[in-house]
Amino acid sequence: MKTYYSSTHEYITVDGEGNGYVGISDYAQKALGNVVYVDMPEVGDEFAAGDDFGAIESVKAASDLIIPVGGEVIEINEALADNPRLVNEDAMANWIIKIRIADEAELDDLMDESAYSAYIASNPH
Repeated sequence: MKTYYSSTHEYITVDGEGNGYVGISDYAQKALGNVVYVDMPEVGDEFAAGDDFGAIESVKAASDLIIPVGGEVIEINEALADNPRLVNEDAMANWIIKIRIADEAELDDLMDESAYSAYIASNPH
């Protein structure tokens, strides 16, 4: 499993079988604060890279969720509907959606963990 990051602070962890788990980075959940709601798409919805696929709300802000690569939603994390604060407990383990990746070449446009760490260090907003 390899994880990639977008400049909008979403991640995708690829399982090696053409699927990816999409969520927000630990940096993003800390910036948002206490998450109170996660708006998720339906299974079967399809998105192109860069599309909004939902929203996440905290006590201090709301933010659109941007899908890092195109694909079809094959699962949503039902646990977040009942307990959105799981994102705060472990953002990397508590993914939001699982997708079937349409074009794995789009992963090349994303950052690996070291590049993402450098990105957030140089763009602290």
